[in-house]
Formats: sequence, C-alpha cells, structure tokens
Amino acid sequence: MKWCLGFWVVVAAAQAGEVWQTPAFIHQAFTQVVLKTEYGPQRAQVKKWQQPIQVWVEDYTADQAQHVALVNMQLAHLSTLTGLPMRVVSNRALANVEWVFSLEARWHADVARVSGHTRMKPPADAACMFGLQADRQGHIQHAWVVIPVDHASEHRALLSCVVEEMTQALGLPNDADSVYPSIFNDKTPEALLTGLDVLLIQLLYHPRIKAGMTQAQVSPVLTQVLQQWQHDGHLDAAEQLARKTPFYDMMGYD
Repeated sequence: MKWCLGFWVVVAAAQAGEVWQTPAFIHQAFTQVVLKTEYGPQRAQVKKWQQPIQVWVEDYTADQAQHVALVNMQLAHLSTLTGLPMRVVSNRALANVEWVFSLEARWHADVARVSGHTRMKPPADAACMFGLQADRQGHIQHAWVVIPVDHASEHRALLSCVVEEMTQALGLPNDADSVYPSIFNDKTPEALLTGLDVLLIQLLYHPRIKAGMTQAQVSPVLTQVLQQWQHDGHLDAAEQLARKTPFYDMMGYD
C-alpha cells in the first residue's frame, strides 16, 4: 500500500510540472534574488532599469571581436526578455554600463577603477564580478562587469560569466542555494539562463513591478501575476524562452 501511495505522489508531481514552475517557489526565488544582495547591505527594494542599456566594452585581451560578439548575443536575449533596448556603443561617454574583459594580473585594479571604490576586491573564489548603482527610488543608473578572461577560461566559466554578470546587473543581484535550477545558485552547474531565470527576469520587468517597491508591496503583485501566468501557460513556456539564444548551441545542448 505504501508503494502505491508513493507512486501516486510521483505521478501527481510530474503532471503538475517541475517544482521551479510552481508560483510559490518562483515567488520565494524572486524574494531571494531581487530583494537581497551578495555584496554588502543595501536597502531591500526592487531595483531595475528604466532607460535603454548602453554598454561600453573595454578589452585587454587578443580576442576583442569574439568578446563583443558574446556581449551582443547576451544583450539581444536580455532585451527580448525585458523589453529594454540594449546595445554596445562605440563612445564611452554614451555608456551606462562599463564591461571590462580583463586579465587575472590586473582584474583587482580594474574592479577598483570601474566600481569607484579603491578598496573593493573580488571574493577569493570569484571568476568574475559585477556591480550596480541605483538612486533612492530604485532606478538603476549605472552598472559594471569585470571578467578576467584568462582566470575565467581556466575555470571554464567565461561564457557563464558573460551570461550571469549582465543578468545580475539588471537588478537581480543575489545568489541563493535555494534557487534551483538557476545561474543564481553558485552550487549548481548552470552556465546559461534556465526557465526559472527567465521567469525571474520577466517578473522584475513586468509593468506592475515598480522600482522602489519593498517586499511587502511587491508580494501581492507577484502572487497575482504568477497566478495569471500559471493559468495562461506562461510558466510552462519559460524553458523554451531560455533556449532562444545561440549560447545553447555553443555549449552543445540539444
């Protein structure tokens, strides 16, 4: 009898979809990834871009063209998911995102330079790093990404750094072990955006989610949006949206 009960539970769970596709799980993941932060205390409020994202790429390697191509692919995917225009610019004065392809020998200095904090250093176990600056209303004004290419490549993390750091700079700053499968979980092998990541990005840039919202303010909105997405099938379609990038082919995924 116990075997029959266990079998029924497994079948029911399969019919209901993966755990990460349930509104309660996505709601909790949003709270962890959006309203908390990896690097120091900040006000617990929604932070998001309201303006087009314009990226200046600075490269200290011999593979500039390849790196710009990777940046353009990632920006195109994120633009589709958020509705924000994103592009690489040729004039640094136009940029609100500084993206540095650095080298291990100089990346601490590059982080200090682009962050504006001379004492800021990457964590010892980091393969790359990002930062963002927002005003008191939660509008992101500036962001930066630094990837030490030789160090990241040695750890087979160059592509995952390109994907994760710019995604986090959209206003999803925190990593959490409870968020799975996701690039926001340092203990999992995810290198590319997952269906769960797509949902978190789209929630953050949903018109009803406003910059500056606190957890108490955003929670009922999340509940309503997720219920609608569950009803209209959007939760089930998220994995397909995650795979609409050339990166999956580059990584050899089917």
